[in-house]
Amino acid sequence: MTHPLLPTAPLGTDGPLVGVQGLGCMGMSEFYGPTDSDEALATLDAALELGVTLFDTADMYGSGRNEEFIGPFVRANRDKVVLATKFAIERDPADPTKRAIRNDPAYIRTAVEGSLRRLGVDVIDLYYMHRRNPEVPLAESVGAMAELVQAGKVRRLGLSEVTGAELREAHAVHPIAAVQSEWSVFARDVERSAVPAAAELGVAFVPYSPLGRGFLTGAFQDAATLAADDFRRTHPRYTGENAVANAELLSPMRKIAEAHEATLAQVALAWVHQRAEVHGLTVVPIPGTRKRSRLAENTAAATLRLSAEELALLEPLAGQVAGDRYADMRNTSVGRE
Repeated sequence: MTHPLLPTAPLGTDGPLVGVQGLGCMGMSEFYGPTDSDEALATLDAALELGVTLFDTADMYGSGRNEEFIGPFVRANRDKVVLATKFAIERDPADPTKRAIRNDPAYIRTAVEGSLRRLGVDVIDLYYMHRRNPEVPLAESVGAMAELVQAGKVRRLGLSEVTGAELREAHAVHPIAAVQSEWSVFARDVERSAVPAAAELGVAFVPYSPLGRGFLTGAFQDAATLAADDFRRTHPRYTGENAVANAELLSPMRKIAEAHEATLAQVALAWVHQRAEVHGLTVVPIPGTRKRSRLAENTAAATLRLSAEELALLEPLAGQVAGDRYADMRNTSVGRE
């Protein structure tokens, strides 16, 4: 499939118009094996040319390196880029695999200054709470985030991996523009409460890992074959017997892809895009890639339409997936529902 310029959608009820597909930048610095920095930078430029305007990073990606990496690109295109970053996951400098979830106001005030400095910007367009620590009252956390809006350091607020009840509670303190959580043909936990709440409140939904971290594209069949430091090796559904069983679930996707002369990635993304109509809310998936060729493939999916019959073939897949999304689900929305 070829690609047109991406259509746009509002990011929240009063938010800016963004391309209906964003770009996840995490893998440009860490988690998915070695990166060609020059190609990654070229991918950022190509994304903007294709109509991608929402660029997503976080302070914990590469322990700040990802924000530093995309900073020059953001500054050079500041009037075109909608910049999203996140706080809440504090990594141990001595052992980056050790993490704490910080939602306390003092930490939030410190974290935003670090992100602004690394990015080299005066204001963040969309500032997410990356993960929820239920030991900190949500009103305190969102109240501190709201102070950042009042101070002109942040334009809009977002939450990641929250339940519908948590979204409603936060939205009552300060309007939430977007919720970011994993959502794909293999991962539909969010449809239980977060998606209905977002639709009710006029909050945009930003699915991360809409391609199942590459598994839905057929790029790998078992994460054990990936680089030793690849983050996907820790995900239960992508290794061992689970991976074998889940790979078999791609069969109907392959048939649909062949019918459209499309790729598995495009079918997976088209399914996510059509959730907007199914649930009545703005949906802006942020597939991550470091390559221009994959970027062009992904953005083309925004206008691919799957028929009712094709959607029906994909409907049961999530219920058949073997293994959890993470080895430890406590810091996800489903872990608190």
